[in-house]
Amino acid sequence: MTRPAEYRAHFGFALSFANGGGLTGEGFRLDLPSAHLGEAEIATLLVRHLGLALVQDVELRDLRIIEEPHRGSRGVDTAPTTGRRIIDLSHRIDAGLVTYPGLPAPVITSHLTREDSRNRYAEGTEFAMDIITMIGNTGTYLNAPFHRYADGGDLAALELDTLVDLPAEAFHLRDAWTPERRGIGPQTLADRDLSGSAVLLDTGWSRHFGTPAYGHGAPFLTEDGARRLVEAGVVLVGIDSLDIDDTESGGERPVHSILLAAGVHVVEHLTNLAEVPARGARFTAAPPAVRGFGTFPVRAFATVGSEH
Repeated sequence: MTRPAEYRAHFGFALSFANGGGLTGEGFRLDLPSAHLGEAEIATLLVRHLGLALVQDVELRDLRIIEEPHRGSRGVDTAPTTGRRIIDLSHRIDAGLVTYPGLPAPVITSHLTREDSRNRYAEGTEFAMDIITMIGNTGTYLNAPFHRYADGGDLAALELDTLVDLPAEAFHLRDAWTPERRGIGPQTLADRDLSGSAVLLDTGWSRHFGTPAYGHGAPFLTEDGARRLVEAGVVLVGIDSLDIDDTESGGERPVHSILLAAGVHVVEHLTNLAEVPARGARFTAAPPAVRGFGTFPVRAFATVGSEH
């Protein structure tokens, strides 16, 4: 099943209020429920998105409607999806994979080969048993509080209802940061009700995964952004970048510290987030229940639509 086409309006605007004053904007972009809307309907959506009252007139300028994934504009429902689609959000793990520069790559060896197993089992029956040696920070992985705090909950302490089938709020941010301004701040995350959700930050950085470029200049969540998400009551935060913190600002890790202290799970090195709609998907990322361990790879995925 393919994802339905989504559309956005690009325009400038000038609006006036019935009780005086006005507001203008340039280069504005707005999600649309359909490509076949007139200017009056788009103006109504604009007012709804901005949460304005007592608007008297709205003028749109240089209006263009283009096919583009929704970014979560208020007042615009996600396009309905028929059927069920599962979006894989995890990187594959191979022997020698470098996830994070400086950390060891996984080593895969055989404990029992298929050939050797033929001497142990009935004729025609064979098995392979393999050993993987890896650091927990491999591939797409989840951070539990124990990763940061000695008295924090480990992987075995995590409740499944905080990891499975969470309502997902995806923020598509590929044009919201620059090499000079890599931090994702609270203002970018302030236009939605995020309580109880998994917030997924789609920066586009996963395109560099597995290459030297992945380790430098990566976007990240700011300290104030982390505080905003904790205050909003989120359950989990995921990002498709090198780290949820800025690794080029020294040894401090304020975002890990804030989120994990609040019991908010962190999933790093996601991929394919562009495929997740801004709203309406469900997110799952569950690690094995390992005692005394704070990070481990997950098979993260988003589910869109239903079978009914």
